Amino acid sequence: MKEHARRERIDRGIKARSDDVYALLSYREMLYLIFPRVVPVVGLAILAYFLPLYWKKVVIQACIFAMLSISWDFLSSCGMLSLGQALFFGIGSYIAGSLNHFFNIPVFLTIPIATLVGGLFSTILLLPVIRLRGIYFAMVTLILPLMLMRMIEATKILGGTEGITSLSPLPNIWVEIVLSMGGMWFVLFSLRRFISSDYGLIFVSIRDNDRAAMASGINIYSFKAQALFIGSSVCAFCGAFLTHAYMFTGMPVFALDYSILPIAASAIGGIGTLAGSLVGALILVPLSEYLREFSTLRIVFYGLILVICVVALPEGIFHYASRKYTQIERWVKVE
Repeated sequence: MKEHARRERIDRGIKARSDDVYALLSYREMLYLIFPRVVPVVGLAILAYFLPLYWKKVVIQACIFAMLSISWDFLSSCGMLSLGQALFFGIGSYIAGSLNHFFNIPVFLTIPIATLVGGLFSTILLLPVIRLRGIYFAMVTLILPLMLMRMIEATKILGGTEGITSLSPLPNIWVEIVLSMGGMWFVLFSLRRFISSDYGLIFVSIRDNDRAAMASGINIYSFKAQALFIGSSVCAFCGAFLTHAYMFTGMPVFALDYSILPIAASAIGGIGTLAGSLVGALILVPLSEYLREFSTLRIVFYGLILVICVVALPEGIFHYASRKYTQIERWVKVE
């Protein structure tokens, strides 16, 4: 009988050992666990320190889009396909800008207030459609920011098409870097810890089989509302932060870019990992800035790179890198 071979993946020995408490007894296992977590944090901070001012701004923007992407991935992991990150982003932006412009509230109060109030307002706004699933929920989240844009344009409230300008800026570039980068790492690690907890598994079960979750006595709409508040609050923080970074808020905060790019970043980095969304955003945002020198052709190069990444690594960059870090491949004979 002719022999054939198949590829087999097995966990590395150090991976199997470090999954237990014995990791505490070995510096090698501890380093294995710490390395993929500490190196990105420290490396990005060092990179941001030595980059010129323009690219510091790009890093800040990348961190903001990373949080938008992580928020989208989190909502997707909870069974809610959203196309409305621009809705949450814009609401947070307008709340922060209005509080600062009309009530002279300082910047370090407008951002946390806009984060919480924006998340709450977004949740209340979407409560009537929270029972919708899949593409139907996504269509509503896509339409709402467009409706708000037209409403602001027609009624000329909140500055109308001119927007609200001359807002209070953040103290300096270093405060912007610390807030954006610190917020990004906090959102990533806290949501990863949350989604892997016993309570977070309920949200995942709703995505996997919401009917089975309902049959188990779980009020899935209550948990969806909680997930929506968490995800929209993250986006509202991003909107409030950029409002003071740019000292402006207006209709452009509802642009589709804030909805589409986070999805593209998640697709490239790896959907369902949260960390993959961050990887995708840290690749796409600097790449789009670098391609500006090609003028209108940058859209062609940008789209080509997206297609290559999706076709070559459909699982996502983070899934691939994680597998290479934790597993080895070998060929075994099949008789």
